[in-house]
Amino acid sequence: MATKRNPGERIIELCKTYSISRETLAERSGLDPELIRRIEEEGHIPDLAPLLKISRALGVRLGTLLDDHEELGPVITRNGEASAAVRFITGNAEEAASGLPASPGSAVPVPGGGTSGHYFHALAADKSSRHMEPFIVDLEHDEEQPKSSHEGEEFIYVLEGAIKVEYGKDSHTINRGDSIYYDSIVPHRVFSSGGKARILAVIYTPA
Repeated sequence: MATKRNPGERIIELCKTYSISRETLAERSGLDPELIRRIEEEGHIPDLAPLLKISRALGVRLGTLLDDHEELGPVITRNGEASAAVRFITGNAEEAASGLPASPGSAVPVPGGGTSGHYFHALAADKSSRHMEPFIVDLEHDEEQPKSSHEGEEFIYVLEGAIKVEYGKDSHTINRGDSIYYDSIVPHRVFSSGGKARILAVIYTPA
């Protein structure tokens, strides 16, 4: 089996393959070069929006930055297996992949901890040529994160707790059993409305 690589390592590999400099990637994606450096060199992931913008700038699927290998047929993730699939936390991908506690000062949720951020468990990381990205996401209360926008659509179903979705100028509280579907090109952010929450999030990105 291939060695697992975090998104930053995949971005470096793709840029070398396509002979794209960090400055060119920043220009194409509209991201700050320093943010790209942190993603590449430190495994930093603020949220999925920058990865989506980078994947579009490189002309690849978001899944290309997340996959270890590809399966042409159905991909089944059994109960309890999501944690063993591709996973990362907003803040540092390597700490999530290793299962280690967060570094002091990093905005990363750790089971039983009190830090803030999003902890992603990919559900179909090995599916080839997919256009949807399904995740189980654990959220902590975090009102400091900025809004983000990117191409595509998002569907969220709340499994545990309650979340707030700020969408444009509007704010919505989504409780356990509720769902929300929106165009992700509109600036938005999602966070727990208090305490911990768990959601099923499906992100669709056009080809």
